[in-house]
Amino acid sequence: QVQLVESGGGLVQPGGSLRLSCAASRTIFRTAAIHWYRQAPGKQRELVATITTGGSTNYADSVKGRFTWSRDNAKNTVYLQMNSLKPEDTAVYYCNADSAFFSYWGQGTQVTVSS
Repeated sequence: QVQLVESGGGLVQPGGSLRLSCAASRTIFRTAAIHWYRQAPGKQRELVATITTGGSTNYADSVKGRFTWSRDNAKNTVYLQMNSLKPEDTAVYYCNADSAFFSYWGQGTQVTVSS
């Protein structure tokens, strides 16, 4: 059973924008912190951004000021708006829902920043 559904990746030029979406079940959305990780070829998976159930957000230094969280409670969906994208942002981005009782991963979505 698919718990998280990601969308929004694609190819964009440097300086461009993309918005990633992560849709979850109502239970997950209300009880779990949601994280975005990314993994570039040959590199370890890194934590990019976190939003808690209370709405607190945190960002990696590499994306701070360029990436922004938002959430739509009616749709049980969180969004990561990515602006001023750089080639080094190229990676597969994964949504993760994490609580004391479960940890679910999305299937990943490719983001490619290239001219």
